[in-house]
Amino acid sequence: MTIDGRPAETAGTFDVLDPATGEVFAQAPNCTPAQLDAAMEAAERAWARWRREGLSVRRKALLDARRILDDHAGELAELLTREQGKPAREAAEEITDAQAWFTYYAEVEDPPQILQDDDSARVEIVRKPLGVVAAITPWNYPLTLASWKLAPALLAGNTVVLKPSPYTPLATLRFGRLLSDALPPGVVNVVSGKDPLGAWMTAHPVPRKISFTGSVATGKLVAAAAAADLKRTTLELGGNDPAILLDDADPVRITEKLFWSAFENNGQVCSAVKRVYAPASRYDDVVESLAAFAGSRVVGPGAAAGTDLGPLNNEPQFTRVRELVGDALTKGARAASGGTALERPGYFFAPTILADLDDGFRVVGEEQFGPVLPVVRYEDVDEVVRQVNASRYGLTGSVWSGDPDRADRVARELDAGTVFVNTHLALQPNQPFGGAKWSGIGVENGIAGLHGFSEPQVIHRAPGA
Repeated sequence: MTIDGRPAETAGTFDVLDPATGEVFAQAPNCTPAQLDAAMEAAERAWARWRREGLSVRRKALLDARRILDDHAGELAELLTREQGKPAREAAEEITDAQAWFTYYAEVEDPPQILQDDDSARVEIVRKPLGVVAAITPWNYPLTLASWKLAPALLAGNTVVLKPSPYTPLATLRFGRLLSDALPPGVVNVVSGKDPLGAWMTAHPVPRKISFTGSVATGKLVAAAAAADLKRTTLELGGNDPAILLDDADPVRITEKLFWSAFENNGQVCSAVKRVYAPASRYDDVVESLAAFAGSRVVGPGAAAGTDLGPLNNEPQFTRVRELVGDALTKGARAASGGTALERPGYFFAPTILADLDDGFRVVGEEQFGPVLPVVRYEDVDEVVRQVNASRYGLTGSVWSGDPDRADRVARELDAGTVFVNTHLALQPNQPFGGAKWSGIGVENGIAGLHGFSEPQVIHRAPGA
């Protein structure tokens, strides 16, 4: 671990498994309460100075972080593939994405807002850092989502204690050690551990902000713990993201883009397409085209050449996917492709397209977070919009049509933080990202995300002051 700029060993460790084999391949440090206290205290001490550093110093730190990612891209990508399971190509893309976030925040401008400047008063709004940020990241994109939190938090003048998922701690721990050469001690501390480390962090008296990405169930616990101390929170939670195909969408033309919008990172993406609504007139063509493409994908270890889809990351998620697919098939759904786990070591599941089902099926109404895509037939677009908006989730969605203006009109009716037209998963660092309803509180990315790591302060100067 990294505490106060120095390596911190622990008396206890926990196993890290390779999801391609299901076997233990490494041990990670298990943080103690005393070490967490030390990390929080180091971050608090560092904040007293870091908050007063000029923007040029903080911008340089972010550019140094980008350089470190570039210099160590191969090493970090290899760790990501080994602990997360994603293909080497996607692991390399994750490093590139993380660099993009550090670059954006190193260059973004956010000047004070002048409300008034005349003979009666000068009134401006400045942004003040919050203090220590407790950042908790999930196992699907360890480094990308760490960059979503680190880059804006540091630019705003905060210090950070970062905890990766116990399923994928290694790349983040290594990045923390590398960052210690570029940042003052205590500015970024990285700790790892199994439960209840996350609960200790959210209840700890030092942090003034909790930035959490993960499940709805855990997000509710984070919100409850933060409320007791009125900590600020940003919660990016789950999604059950719909893709609505209008009757003028060409199934063959959009198949590849639609497929990867659902199956990127083996479907383990909060904002991926989780359910497709296809018009009755095009339904069979949509199912057939998606199934053919799914059946031609290569499933294998992420490190193997030619792999399109790796394993699920962990056994609980593997079990959940099997359960949801099995439930759907038992109740009358049809597997147009896949539908079963693969008989091999590791957590491999065949890319699955499910047909002949509706919103009453669990696999449609719940977030699968795996290589499963249900396709639901519909007759009336307005009814589909009502069905989609009845969900407790509201992270992203998309509408697909040969007429972008028509799709845009439907898109604006969806209750979601982001709605795409003729694409999906098009996330950018300058684009605010957050969810409605159970999909989260607050936003990440863009200027709005930066403001989530600060408080506004009004400076009102009397005339002649």
